[in-house]
Amino acid sequence: MAKDTHDILLQDDHLIQSFADLNGLKAQGARTVISKAKGAYVYDNAGTELIDGIGGLWCVNIGHGHPEMIAAITEQLQTLDYYSTFYNFTHPTAAALAAKVVELAPGHLNAVHFGNSGSVANDSAIRMLHHYNIRKGRPEKKMVLSRQGAYHGSTHLAMAMTTPLYSEGWHCARELVHHLHSPHFWREGAGASEAEFLDALMEDLSGSIERIGAENICAFIAEPIQGAGGVVTAPAGYHKRAWEICQANDIKYIADEVVTAFGRLGHFFASEDVFGMVPDIITTAKGLTSGYQPLSATIVSDEIHDVVSGPDGMFLHGMTYSGHPAATAAGLANIAIMEREEIPQRVRTTGGYFEEKLRGLSDIEIVGEVRGSHFMMGIEFTRDRASKESFDADLQVGLRVAQACQRRGLIARPLGNVLILSPTLIMDHAMIDRVEAILREAILEVAAGL
Repeated sequence: MAKDTHDILLQDDHLIQSFADLNGLKAQGARTVISKAKGAYVYDNAGTELIDGIGGLWCVNIGHGHPEMIAAITEQLQTLDYYSTFYNFTHPTAAALAAKVVELAPGHLNAVHFGNSGSVANDSAIRMLHHYNIRKGRPEKKMVLSRQGAYHGSTHLAMAMTTPLYSEGWHCARELVHHLHSPHFWREGAGASEAEFLDALMEDLSGSIERIGAENICAFIAEPIQGAGGVVTAPAGYHKRAWEICQANDIKYIADEVVTAFGRLGHFFASEDVFGMVPDIITTAKGLTSGYQPLSATIVSDEIHDVVSGPDGMFLHGMTYSGHPAATAAGLANIAIMEREEIPQRVRTTGGYFEEKLRGLSDIEIVGEVRGSHFMMGIEFTRDRASKESFDADLQVGLRVAQACQRRGLIARPLGNVLILSPTLIMDHAMIDRVEAILREAILEVAAGL
């Protein structure tokens, strides 16, 4: 295995990287080789220390290189390296993790299907509901309501549920999905109060159900906070009211907690504890193992499970690596660490401080809006804050700020004119102060160059 950066990048020429400008990556210095990680930090191949301000990819909640996690995975591989949860087979860690996940999940969500990514978890939710409705004698009930600005994954169906911006130039299962209006009040609610904007969103939901027909709609899917769509928080009360409308129309509510679960908002699950409702399905991944192993979960209600597990039918869905022993061992160890170290409880304090410090960046002229909650934050840059006029895309303001941050020792994620921060959940107040200082310097540097 190559160790020299030049040699690594020569080998990397054969790698198709995800969500990247593949042509742009050919430029000198466009790629960063990350070769080591520990705690809240990662290190490039030259040994430069960088605060992992994106937590890997919304996922390294307990921090990098936790010895207990590594030991649990190693021990599992030495005991049972692989066996499937297909047919009549199971194994101890898959069973134990399923029991632990439903113990943490709210309400009547007492059955779990494991996959290996958030995309798979969301595809599994829809496939399950399609099967559920076929078994109930209503195969036409298969449409999905999603939202502009949503991100639900990159597989064929999950990409259709994602905001259309991400599928431009690609085919996906668009015929199955209807996108509702974006819940972004700051950007979309001009001339209305937040309460009036919320009413308009609920009218859009109700009107869409009436036009499409509730008998044709299987589910409404929503992230508690939209992630890769720009870290958008809906108006207060949005999710509970949407849930009520879905319940009244016999439409299942899927909460995509791929990002928000396992501590990012201060709770193991956010749907009930933060947003006051219990969905019919919760999907999760990322923080489930803190990224140490690929694992996702589709957690379904007793009522759905009773139908799909009833007599005279096979559950014809699953993946080779569903419930992989090493991955489920990582999930168990991750939860044990989070419970013992009280990470979700700490996030309610440190995450609140992080949010407060980032909102203080609003005194910089090009910062249009700072939004999000706890350790899930977005900073949108505007040419004019009052009019909310965006910078031209070719200025790449988000990317320029991210590059200025990296030069100062912080990794942040650019998304057009938005900068996303989703760090590990173990940052203390001193590190948060350092992150805020780096952000301030970086934003001021870029602003001066505009």
